[in-house]
Amino acid sequence: MSRVSKSIKNAKVGAFFFLVSIFAQFFTRKIFLDFLGDEFIGLTSTLRSILGFLNLAELGIGTAIGYALYKPIFDNDQSEINKIIALLGILYKRIGLFILGTGIVLSLFFPYFLGETQFSLGLIYFIFFSFLTSTLLSYFFNFHMTLLEADQKGYVVQVYFQSINILRLLVQALIAYYLQNYYAWVIMELLFSIILSIILRKKITQHYPWLIINSDESKELIKTYPWIIKKTKQLFVHKMGSFVKDGTDNILVYALVNVQSVAFFGNYQLIFVNLISLTQIVFSGTGAGIGNLVAENDQKNIKKVFWEMMALQFFIAGFFSIAIYFLISPFIVLWIGEEYVLGRLIVILMIGNFFISLVRSPVQYFQNAYGLFSDTWAPALEIVVNLVISLIFGKLWGISGILLGTFTSLIIIIMIWKPYLLYSKGFKLSVWNYWKGFLPLLFIFFLSAFILNFIYQNFLSQNSLNFFKWSVHAFILSIVIFTVYGLLMYAFSKGFRDFNKRIYHIIKAKIKQS
Repeated sequence: MSRVSKSIKNAKVGAFFFLVSIFAQFFTRKIFLDFLGDEFIGLTSTLRSILGFLNLAELGIGTAIGYALYKPIFDNDQSEINKIIALLGILYKRIGLFILGTGIVLSLFFPYFLGETQFSLGLIYFIFFSFLTSTLLSYFFNFHMTLLEADQKGYVVQVYFQSINILRLLVQALIAYYLQNYYAWVIMELLFSIILSIILRKKITQHYPWLIINSDESKELIKTYPWIIKKTKQLFVHKMGSFVKDGTDNILVYALVNVQSVAFFGNYQLIFVNLISLTQIVFSGTGAGIGNLVAENDQKNIKKVFWEMMALQFFIAGFFSIAIYFLISPFIVLWIGEEYVLGRLIVILMIGNFFISLVRSPVQYFQNAYGLFSDTWAPALEIVVNLVISLIFGKLWGISGILLGTFTSLIIIIMIWKPYLLYSKGFKLSVWNYWKGFLPLLFIFFLSAFILNFIYQNFLSQNSLNFFKWSVHAFILSIVIFTVYGLLMYAFSKGFRDFNKRIYHIIKAKIKQS
C-alpha cells in the first residue's frame, strides 16, 4: 500500500470515528456539568494537566523512536525494528517508574494547593491515582504502538481507542445521570483504560507476528544507539515548550482565576481540542509518510509535497477559524447555557492559537523527519515568554491574559524561528523561499475572512433559537466559507491546485480499478 493510500485510509477511519466521538463528548459534557458540577469537572481537568506535567518525563522518546523507525520500515529490516522497539521498552519502563515515584511525591503537596475545593482529599487522591494508573499503562504495556504510527497504521489504534472512549463516555454519563457518584465515574475511566490496553496488546501481535513483545535484549542497547539518546535529550526541551503551550492553561486559570473558570474554559477547549484532534487523526499517517519521503531524498518531490501540505493546512485552519468565530457563541448558549459564554477577546485569542497550531503542522512534520531537534534554546525561550506574559497579564485580564502569553510565544518561536530552522538545516535553502510561499497564503486567509465577514453581517447574520436552526445556519455558512475561501485558494495558491490535482488522479484511478 502506497504512502498516499495509507494516509487516505487513516483519514477515512479517523474522520468517521471523530464524528461519532465528538457527538458523544458534547452530549456527555452537558450531563457531567449538570449532574456532577462545574467544580468537579474543573478539578479533573486540573489533575489531568498535572499529569501532563509528569508525562514530560517521556522526554520525547516516542518521537525519537518514530524517527529512528522510518528507515528500517522502509527497508523492511525486521531485526533492526525489533532492536529499536526493545530499546523503547527499556526506556519507557524506566520512565514509567520515574513518573510513578514523582506522582507519589507530588501528591503529598495536594493539601496545600488543592485543599480549598469542596471535595475531600480522599476523592482528590482517588482521582489522581486512577488517572496516573491509566497513564502508566502506555509505558509498561503499550509502548509498541509507536511502531503502528511509524508504519502509517495509526488507524488500527484509532478504531479501538475511539470505540472504547465513546463507550466509556456513555457509561460515565449514565453513572452521572442516575448515581451522581464521583468514585464510580472515575472507576470507569480506569477500567476502560485497562480494557483498551489489553486489546491493543493483542492487535500489535496480529499485525507484527515477528515482533518480540517481551525482549531479552541487553540494556547495552542504550549504548548501541547513542544518537537516539541524543535526539531524546533534545526533544525533552521541545516537549517542555509544548507542555507550557498546551498543558499549563488549566493550571494557570485555576491559580489566577478560580476552579469554576477551568470548567468554563474547558468547554471552549473541548471544541478546539476536538478540531485539532480531527486534523491529527486525518493526517495521522502523514508524519511517517514524510519520514519515508525524506529517506528517498527526492528534493523536488519533497518541496512539492511540503507546499501541498501548507496550502491544505491553511485551508483547513482558515475554514474552521472563520466558522468558529461566527458560530461558537450561539452554540455554547444552546449547548450548556448563556452563563457559560466567554468574552469575544478570549474567543479571538483561542482562534489565533488554534490557527497557528494547524498551519505549523507541515513545518513540524518535516522538521521531525529531518531530525532537527538541536535548537533546545527555542522551546526554553518559548516557555519563558509564555509564562512571563501569562502570569503578568493573567493577573490583570484573567483568561485573556493567559491566552496572550501562549499566542505571543507561538508567533516568536513557531511562526518565525521554526521555518528558518527547517529551511536552513533541512532543505538547505534560504528562508526567504518559505516566506514567499507563506505570506500569500496568509493574505488569502485575511482577504477571505474580510469578504466572509461582510457577507455574514449583511446576509447571513441571525439569532439561533434552537439546535435545528443553528445547524441549518451552520451548514449554509460552511458552504459559503468553503466556496469563497476555496475559490480564492485555488486561484492564487499553486500548492492548493497541485493537491487538488493529486486527489483527482487518485479518485480517477480508483474509479478505473472498480
